[in-house]
Amino acid sequence: MFDNASILITGGTGSFGNTFVPMILAKYNPRRVIIYSRDEMKQWDMAKKFEGDPRVRFFIGDVRDKDRLYRALDGVDYVVHAAATKIVPTAEYNPFECVKTNINGAMNLIDACIDKGVKRVVALSTDKASSPINLYGATKLASDKLFVSGNSYAGGHDTRFAVVRYGNVMGSRGSVIPFFMSIKDKGTLPITDERMTRFMISLEEGVELVWHAFEDMEGGEIYVKKIPSMKVTDLARVVAPEAKQKIIGIRPGEKLHEQMISAEDSYYTYDYPEHYKILPVINNWSSCEKRIKDGKKVPEGFVYSSDNNTEWMSDEELQAWIDKNREKIGSI
Repeated sequence: MFDNASILITGGTGSFGNTFVPMILAKYNPRRVIIYSRDEMKQWDMAKKFEGDPRVRFFIGDVRDKDRLYRALDGVDYVVHAAATKIVPTAEYNPFECVKTNINGAMNLIDACIDKGVKRVVALSTDKASSPINLYGATKLASDKLFVSGNSYAGGHDTRFAVVRYGNVMGSRGSVIPFFMSIKDKGTLPITDERMTRFMISLEEGVELVWHAFEDMEGGEIYVKKIPSMKVTDLARVVAPEAKQKIIGIRPGEKLHEQMISAEDSYYTYDYPEHYKILPVINNWSSCEKRIKDGKKVPEGFVYSSDNNTEWMSDEELQAWIDKNREKIGSI
């Protein structure tokens, strides 16, 4: 699918892009992989990793700038939308800026992709978009709705849009594992709540889910990867077995458990061996056989959250992952 194709990643210098690019270059032979982002220093650092590979290109640009998107998307076949303002406190204190990037930027990209004849677009979402309680989650829910309805908005054009949703990415910058590792020598780890649970997904699994979405999508689907959960207290114990755990209370805008499928979504959600798929409610697409394929309807009221998960990561599995990825944890 991606051989000899031109692929653009918005926000491509982030954790996802730094994993996606080497993986797609190794498995496929794309004509171009375009990193579209606004941070020139991150682009400079990332370019060193792919020096001498003419397939990797870098565009300075912002999803808020529709004119720049039009230029960057010229001749592009596939787009991964990873650009977002995603730090919860940052979004709360800079709400207008969060809306400009996460909602206005999504609208700009949808328009530009349709007009430029992009074949397929996959937007990255978050557990925080399911029953959101903070501004970041609310803007990502709005973004998800925009990409879903973009398939209808495209009219007679061939551009198709889908969404991929996953939770806590192990080892990514700003996530809990590298944070705990950076302070474990202090002897105390801050725990917001001893009941707290989180989904656990690797960046590689996230990339593979995006690839699956590109291959499977008819347009408007939200793909949710089946992944294990873990209690934050257990995670802290594996990272720093000698450290004490200090309960500090839940921060503003933080959930006790991650949720990726709500009870309201259950009416339109189908179960597959390795993922769930939330189908769009518009245009009767939720009953479309091409979208359902071999999926089985989940029970009414089904909720997929990190506390009611049937799959849990063991201490040994987490330790094995840390040992394998120790050098790159927190660096991407």
